[in-house]
Amino acid sequence: MTFIIKQGTLCDLLHIENDIPEFISPKSVDAIRAKIDAHKHVLFVAYIEGKPVAYKLGYEKQSRLFYSWLGAVLPDYRGLGIAKSLLLHQEAYAKREGYQIIEVKSMNRFKRMLQMLIAYDYHIIGCARLDDNSDSKITFRKKSSLLF
Repeated sequence: MTFIIKQGTLCDLLHIENDIPEFISPKSVDAIRAKIDAHKHVLFVAYIEGKPVAYKLGYEKQSRLFYSWLGAVLPDYRGLGIAKSLLLHQEAYAKREGYQIIEVKSMNRFKRMLQMLIAYDYHIIGCARLDDNSDSKITFRKKSSLLF
């Protein structure tokens, strides 16, 4: 399957977000806007035959730190390399914009995401158990010298 990646809309993101079975409580437009509206941000969306199937949203956390906040691929479209392509698009954007570090957090239960981040030279800088001990949140960073 062929996909294209371009800057997308929050409507596209929500279309995907609401169909991700692993997300216990999908984000709302208001929650997303509250987080990104005050920051420089970018939303990349992957489309197959015009349908949004995956996204990657990030924003400027500090002057030289880009935070990769949200991302997902619809279950029927996993394993096609879309997540990797979105990651590389986001890295290229961060490099063009002069960021020196990309930071991302993921949950221990998302094994494929953890494997992808490690494979692409992201380094673990922190790990914290959730308050209810149901999972761990792992923080990764990648320096700009390693960006594609």
